[in-house]
Amino acid sequence: MDLQYQLKAGSYYLYDLRDEPSAVTGERRYRLQTDTVAVAFNRSTGEIHEHGAPARIQSWAAHTRRRLRAAGEFDRANDLVVVSGPWPVDELNKCLWSRIYCRRTFQRIGSLPHGKFQRGFHDEGMRKAA
Repeated sequence: MDLQYQLKAGSYYLYDLRDEPSAVTGERRYRLQTDTVAVAFNRSTGEIHEHGAPARIQSWAAHTRRRLRAAGEFDRANDLVVVSGPWPVDELNKCLWSRIYCRRTFQRIGSLPHGKFQRGFHDEGMRKAA
């Protein structure tokens, strides 16, 4: 997959890895910056439909559900799920890359760690001290 989220300074940045890095800074231009990320997907298949800023994704999902129900497709409308919050960035990226992973992640969403508390130097020191 060409899209990838990165967590920097407490915000999620979405990058398209097909974009060339800047010749000056060596950084790619980001497509989205948000404090939390929402993902809209099918509960049964794990297929991701939309991801990004929660307000936009919730709006898209509500409109899509209304449209599906108006067409008599109640099962498809009820199968559309939106999960938002501070995702662990590695879990979020794996969901973008794999339908199966997204469906499994939804099943264990309550046990995932807070996405902005990344393992790092502080965690290593705490484990060694214990």
